[in-house]
Amino acid sequence: MRVLPALQDPTSVAPPANAFDRFLLRFIRDPRDLPFMHLTLRITLTLVPLGVLLFIPAVSGWVWWVVAVAYLGFYMLYKGPFGLMGHCAAHRPLFKREYDWLSYYMPTILALFFGMTPETYRGHHIGMHHPENNMPEDLSTTMPYQRDSVKGFLHYLTVFLFTGVFTLITYLFRKNRSKMALKAMSGEISFAVMCGFLLWLNAPATIVVFLIPFVFTRIISMIGNWTQHAFVDGSDPANAYKNSITCINVKYNHLCWNDGYHISHHCRPSMHWSEHPRFFMKTIDQYAANKAIIFDGLDFGQIFFLLMKKRYDRLAKHVINVNGTFQNEQEIIALMQYRVQPIQEWNEAPKPVKHMVSER
Repeated sequence: MRVLPALQDPTSVAPPANAFDRFLLRFIRDPRDLPFMHLTLRITLTLVPLGVLLFIPAVSGWVWWVVAVAYLGFYMLYKGPFGLMGHCAAHRPLFKREYDWLSYYMPTILALFFGMTPETYRGHHIGMHHPENNMPEDLSTTMPYQRDSVKGFLHYLTVFLFTGVFTLITYLFRKNRSKMALKAMSGEISFAVMCGFLLWLNAPATIVVFLIPFVFTRIISMIGNWTQHAFVDGSDPANAYKNSITCINVKYNHLCWNDGYHISHHCRPSMHWSEHPRFFMKTIDQYAANKAIIFDGLDFGQIFFLLMKKRYDRLAKHVINVNGTFQNEQEIIALMQYRVQPIQEWNEAPKPVKHMVSER
């Protein structure tokens, strides 16, 4: 159990360093998103050319394997920052209106190299997850599962991998978000057709460039969602303070745009990533009043593995005791163990989420 420490997570962005940075600012709405432009260019100039090289017949033998290892290395390096950059851009359009056509490059071209099918992420996250807020109609809800169970997680993951896209499309049509549904469906089909053709053309390259990232990205995404919504209060599951967690003072927040601030993200989905630490401190009494679970020095991956091993003692040592909410670590452990219990029935309508679903 810890007292509230000073925040070390990023709250600002370095100003433009040169003429090229100032040139890039012409295209984006918010100058604080300049790092997104830098990341996009780095990926375009490293990961993409390596992926293309693997399909060139002249690249073979040990050279091909060196390129393949380099490709997967860059994929692992960029996977988190790219995925969360896409997350931020889904909530806050990156480019100015006159350059809005550039908005399609990241989710439809670059995303392919991360195994992300075009438009399905936006349909899932913006079209379903936030409006439903992990409640029963959220098809990736964690509510029915024992959330410290390996068996429970494997069932959750299997359902998502094999039926997730079908249930997502059905949900979007049912909610009259037909444009999102059609985009998600066409994105999934086009990715499958592309991979089918490329497997015929060059199976090893297709497996390395597209299929390994496809499987790995979806597994990591579900580990993230499971952990972010592992601790849910069965008496008030629509309350963002009681169905999400927050991770502060972790390297992950520096690499992935303060993604650890998941409670405040559900409270203010369109808030800029750099504003979350200050908003966290400004609203800290709300966290205490709702007995929100805040971890200091643990990221989602570390929490997931500790949870699967039921190491509540280790988890409790990293929980922040805001305003003396908890008397001791045993009380924190009891709360966490209560909040991972399955919630089989919930008849109350979800509380409204304060943002509109846009079908760009």
